[in-house]
Amino acid sequence: MKQNNRGLYAVIGVIVLLLVGLVYAWSVMAKSIGAAFPDWTQQQLSLTFTLTMTMFCIGCLAGGFMAKKVVPANYLRISGVLFLAGFLIAATSQTPIVLYLGFGVLCGFASGLSYSAVMSTVSAWYPDKQGLISGVLLMGFGLSSFFVGKIFAAAAPADGSDAWRSVFRIFAIVICVILIVCSFLFRKPGPDFVPPAAAAKKQVREPATEMNTASMMRSVPFWLYYIWAVLISAVGLALVSQASGIASEVGTTVAGGTIATVVGLISILNGIGRVFFGTLFDKKGFRPTMLLCMVVFAIAAGILLAALKSGAFSLIVLGFVVGGFAYGAVTPTNSAIISDFFGRKNYPMNFSIINTNLIFASFASTIAGKLYDNTQSYNSTIIMMLGLTVVGFIVFLAIRRPKGNG
Repeated sequence: MKQNNRGLYAVIGVIVLLLVGLVYAWSVMAKSIGAAFPDWTQQQLSLTFTLTMTMFCIGCLAGGFMAKKVVPANYLRISGVLFLAGFLIAATSQTPIVLYLGFGVLCGFASGLSYSAVMSTVSAWYPDKQGLISGVLLMGFGLSSFFVGKIFAAAAPADGSDAWRSVFRIFAIVICVILIVCSFLFRKPGPDFVPPAAAAKKQVREPATEMNTASMMRSVPFWLYYIWAVLISAVGLALVSQASGIASEVGTTVAGGTIATVVGLISILNGIGRVFFGTLFDKKGFRPTMLLCMVVFAIAAGILLAALKSGAFSLIVLGFVVGGFAYGAVTPTNSAIISDFFGRKNYPMNFSIINTNLIFASFASTIAGKLYDNTQSYNSTIIMMLGLTVVGFIVFLAIRRPKGNG
């Protein structure tokens, strides 16, 4: 096997995640769909995102469970077909239930399946750069919502029309075709693979221990980190899912296209943050990475509260930039910490387990929607984000790297 091919697999991985990460563009999509169905509540729309994240986690679990039996290329092909079916079904929606089935269940599951395949496969090509490669891959996943959000907002403005249905149908075909094409160029490293010479000379930090999934789930460090991941992911998902509404509450006269661009800043900084925090993890370890994440999230919440109070749209922009950057820390830390704490032998399944934190974290979206329905303001959502960050800091103080057991 040619060892210099690993760069190709990284590129393919970024392309795939750039497509399947469109589920994070939900706040922009929800604006157009909500305009077409004004009788649907914000809570009903937000439940779509909660369901999508839940099925994303189930897709990750399925991918991890079958990692040793199914080649990664087949996961991409299955995902392509599921995206095709999901978007076509969602495009026929006349009730929330159909939207939940198409976008929430099928597209969410497909996204998780592809995500699991890409992260576990490409990470295996880069044992020497776990944090960095996680950040690069997840940058593609994060940037997806910016590009998709811009395209969606331009093609399907929130004017009450059915243009969003046509966009969904186009997404169905394009994503299916590209994922299937990419599947023929995607594979995991064979037993003969060793890192390139330059990387081999670099000292690689060995995992604290090697644990199978059952042992990992009986360990205290795992559950402390899991709780932290739930709390901090909830902060990020609350921001992502309600971003369009938050921006619109302050920018009442701002054009829809501008709102989509500002919301997209979360994705851009999220992508940058993933590379930054992934590299920081490689160089400094988990403590500085997690601590900086929480500090930046707290700053973002303060800025957004000031924006809602003052009505200054410029503060919304700044808050989204800071908040997106902070959220960029969570996913590469999840990936790197599973490898660093619990080893590489059982990484695919262990990684899929940590991703289930999003099932619980995604309810922050529904809660935020309910809070808005009750108060008609996003102040309560920002306060909830700040409170979750504080609790996350308390949990963080108790996290310790496992002691090696050979």
